[in-house]
Amino acid sequence: MSDAAQPTAAEVRAAAEAVKTALDRHLAAVERRSGEDDPAVYEAFNQLAAAAETYDELLYDRYDEVTPFEIPGADETLPPYTGPEEPNALSVLIRRDYAVVEPQRLMAQARRVEAADDEVSADADVSGTVHGALGILFGEFEPDEIASRHKEFGLEEGDSTLWVTAADEPAEPGEWLEAPFEQVEPQRVVCRFDVSAVFDDELEDDEDVEDDEDVEDVEELEDDLDADADEVEVVDEDLEPLDVERR
Repeated sequence: MSDAAQPTAAEVRAAAEAVKTALDRHLAAVERRSGEDDPAVYEAFNQLAAAAETYDELLYDRYDEVTPFEIPGADETLPPYTGPEEPNALSVLIRRDYAVVEPQRLMAQARRVEAADDEVSADADVSGTVHGALGILFGEFEPDEIASRHKEFGLEEGDSTLWVTAADEPAEPGEWLEAPFEQVEPQRVVCRFDVSAVFDDELEDDEDVEDDEDVEDVEELEDDLDADADEVEVVDEDLEPLDVERR
């Protein structure tokens, strides 16, 4: 970054003060929280994250230093909610990704649907292609049913997300069908739920570390048991046989 574009010391100081203010606001919101999903706490959290990120960037640009804070990325958080407190309408935005891992299974399932549909011409053979089979299956089954039965259709689940957005009034019929996700305002997102393999990978990494620690603990325990084995007398007659069926 060039010297001309560097932030001033006063800008860095102002950003630090903004972090302090955001910290106080966040603590106050937590102390006054009305429940687990208090929107005031959520808003204060996002404001604190934004202030900390700004300070971190300015500090680095000016002094080549960093903070010890882990700042959520812009894509990981939503801006503060500014929608109506009592929404009159809701929009539920859902995206689910799939990989077609068994095309033959997919087309076989589509052929079953096709064979049971009297209105489909026998010469059409729409199910003979992957895109044709997808059209048949998604036209026949609800998205939730496909999600629960995706393996039967030769699909593999990828990432998914669900956003609930608030609106002042319901949209006019047919108004957004050509571009359903174009007019989404992040500030009006009431809540969102994400499912991603990224989260699973992070959990697996944590479990691997815990497993390594558990293995070390078990090995130490086994060494201790071996060392004390000569001092322990076990009377077989007093032992009750193990029940392998027992839970």
